[in-house]
Amino acid sequence: MHIHILGICGTFMGGIAVLAKQAGHTVSGSDENVYPPMSTQLEAQGIELCEGYQPEHITDSVDQVVIGNVMSRGNPLVEYVLNKNIPYSSGPQWLADNVLSNHWVLAVAGTHGKTTTASMLAWILEYAGMNPGFLIGGVPDNFGLSARYGEYPFFVVEADEYDTAFFDKRSKFVHYSPRTLVLNNLEFDHADIFENIEAIQKQFHHLVRTVPGEGLIVTNNDEPNLQAVLEKGCWTPTETFSENNGKWTEINCSDDGKKFTVCVDGEVAGEVNWDMHGKHNRMNALAAIAAARHAGVPVKQACAAMTEFKGIKRRLEVKGEVNGITVYDDFAHHPTAIEETIDAMKEVSKDGAVFAVLEPRSNTMRMGIHKDDMMRSLKGADKVLLYQPAGLDWDLSSTVESSDIKAKVYEDVDIMIEALCENARSGDHVLIMSNGGFESIHDRLLTALNER
Repeated sequence: MHIHILGICGTFMGGIAVLAKQAGHTVSGSDENVYPPMSTQLEAQGIELCEGYQPEHITDSVDQVVIGNVMSRGNPLVEYVLNKNIPYSSGPQWLADNVLSNHWVLAVAGTHGKTTTASMLAWILEYAGMNPGFLIGGVPDNFGLSARYGEYPFFVVEADEYDTAFFDKRSKFVHYSPRTLVLNNLEFDHADIFENIEAIQKQFHHLVRTVPGEGLIVTNNDEPNLQAVLEKGCWTPTETFSENNGKWTEINCSDDGKKFTVCVDGEVAGEVNWDMHGKHNRMNALAAIAAARHAGVPVKQACAAMTEFKGIKRRLEVKGEVNGITVYDDFAHHPTAIEETIDAMKEVSKDGAVFAVLEPRSNTMRMGIHKDDMMRSLKGADKVLLYQPAGLDWDLSSTVESSDIKAKVYEDVDIMIEALCENARSGDHVLIMSNGGFESIHDRLLTALNER
């Protein structure tokens, strides 16, 4: 079958393309943003890419079109598909029908930590010799790619609450029918599609309704918004994780976060020694270890797997070090994720200063929904530099002036880089946070530091 994918260079749709190719299909796709690294990854798989959205991209050989949620009515290719009555589906529906329907699906949902926890879970299963399939919204360093068909029966999927497509406004994750479900956390986000937290909780409860009675839900015991979801009705056994108040807990954490003990029902079950940092990552690990046990991996083996877990690109990823100044890239864009990332950075920093460099770029941030919480989330940093991107619906400078958090606002990345070069010293850590490219500030900063 020849499948053509619209919006193919997005992380999720790019993963769908890889899975379809590995399943034996001919795959091509269209996107406005055809550039590395996703373009090179797809082309290396033998997938033909078309720049833009032109009707001629869909040749007579195309049997089905898979439409990403970035696409909307009025797009030339969307209109062509509808007018010509070409068979189409959404990415999540295609995944459910062609991959997940005959697998033991382990899904990871939540406002934060989905990519990291799903990557941990996939790696634990891989370490245990299960060769799982997976589709993750990032690139785990242990695998070097975001999707793999794998071997039957296990498949790990990052379960996103964002909507499915222009013709299906349900959350993506309602299509996945997991047997093992991780609920990491739940906060208000995606203000462009959800009116309030109750609207998101409704979608999460739709997901809970799809988990079989013989399955398992692993849930964060410290999240009242998740507890409220489960109180709406739950027909599946649950296991809770928490720092110190759940079935799964962690104790004896070292000062740098690189060593901790895993407990089950208050009894020591294993020990993790790794290179990750932050309480949030320890909670992610607990959730992944619990979910893996449901799939048959002993706790001690899962802990051993975590020792070899290498992390994920764009999650406290070290981009380089120049003259003792370390530059990191992180995807954090929600206030809670920003605060947790800075806390993790403080575990690493020791005596050096932490420079928090933030681009408020997500749709919710652009709308100003979290602007006050954003400022509070930066309190753990020693220096705060904020970038005012084009299209932001609110004025960063006014928000800074009314906050107790000291920060400086920049409208030019070059000037921001110059300020960092002038103020950062050996031993300091520059933490750059954005869910976009941030005008390649990471590489530009490293180049500027080298030139100095």
